[in-house]
Amino acid sequence: MKKSLLILTALLAVSVANAQKLVIKGSDTLGAKLVPQLAEEFKAKNPGVSFEIAAEGSTTGITAIIDGTAEIGMASRRAKATEISLAKSKGVDMKPIVVAYDGIALVVNANNPLTSLSKSQIEKIFTGEVTDWSAVGGSAGAISVYTRNTSSGTYAVFKELAMHKRDYAPSSQKMAGNEQIVAEVAKNPNGIGYVGLAYIDVAGVKAVPVDGVLPSEASVKNKTYGLARPTFYYVNGTPGGIAAKFIDYTLSAEGQDMVRKVGFVPVK
Repeated sequence: MKKSLLILTALLAVSVANAQKLVIKGSDTLGAKLVPQLAEEFKAKNPGVSFEIAAEGSTTGITAIIDGTAEIGMASRRAKATEISLAKSKGVDMKPIVVAYDGIALVVNANNPLTSLSKSQIEKIFTGEVTDWSAVGGSAGAISVYTRNTSSGTYAVFKELAMHKRDYAPSSQKMAGNEQIVAEVAKNPNGIGYVGLAYIDVAGVKAVPVDGVLPSEASVKNKTYGLARPTFYYVNGTPGGIAAKFIDYTLSAEGQDMVRKVGFVPVK
């Protein structure tokens, strides 16, 4: 009996020693769907690996790399100059790795008769300069604007690409993630919001062409869609161990096939 207990104890000790946890924090765009699915496939091929994934916005991912509380920081925007400076002041060699491309899609309620928006119209809607659908070719009704929150990379990139860095309308409603935005727009006939490509195939909403171009893999690849952007993993220096293996898996043919299946555009 004692011998069996000793063997069991030894096996448990080896099991614990071999267990590895990878902490990944940051972007909801990547972290709500893509990275968890990549993690599940990776775990199936690498028994003993576990993941801690927190998708709370790109800012939290970059901060986690600077603070050393994650091995990988997910981001749907590039690090700001202030973040890079802060990282250097702490001895952190913060590096971006492009893992997928994305198009920020404008979504409206499926029953909205609107067929297209220009960048100029989008800017006016999201800054609050235009407040009624009738001003942009839709049916009369007060526009309800849904945005991401300030920790979101998409919040910042959309502001840059679509709004000439102007402030959002004070009446805009900030949502925690892409899925929350599509849920609200699906319920609200007068709603409009923006989400990543992986979140447009939802009942009750439809993507609206921007300057006549719909967001798609083709329009993002050939750069005809004006609201396209890269998405990133941020790391400290040259990653090693399980982090390096997971990054390699993400960029492998199998990983990039998952990128496409989820709804993003592969980098290769």
